[in-house]
Amino acid sequence: MSANTGSKDKRNTDGFSEEERAAIKERAAELKKEAGRGRGNKAAAEELDVLSKIAEMEPSDRAVAERIHAIVTANAPELAPKLWYGQPAYARKGKVVCFFRSGHVDKEPYSTFSFTAEANLADDSGLWPTSFAVTELNDEAAKTITTLVKAAVR
Repeated sequence: MSANTGSKDKRNTDGFSEEERAAIKERAAELKKEAGRGRGNKAAAEELDVLSKIAEMEPSDRAVAERIHAIVTANAPELAPKLWYGQPAYARKGKVVCFFRSGHVDKEPYSTFSFTAEANLADDSGLWPTSFAVTELNDEAAKTITTLVKAAVR
């Protein structure tokens, strides 16, 4: 053992940062909560969880998350809102297609809206969008997200 063992940062000694551990704990709690819900109320309860999480966000993130929620639910009604690692996500048959991450939660200067491999965005060019930094949604940005969400569920 070296004398410097105690001087390592938390990421190296524990494996995960505090934010990563918090996200993992939130995901475990989400899975436990999902397992305890009956089928009949699950979709409504999961959307309520998402709306509650959005309501708790910092005002700037809340405004973006509310608009993204409205865009996704209006343009891809087949996607079900749910929490994923403690953040709003939208899934098809239980698999997350797109999600919002709060910049405040991640201690980043911007939030992100991202797509998983479940989204139908891959094309023959070898390059396609998967994640966007977002600080606000003007009409042009909202139009881009709308187009991508529609493409993701085709």
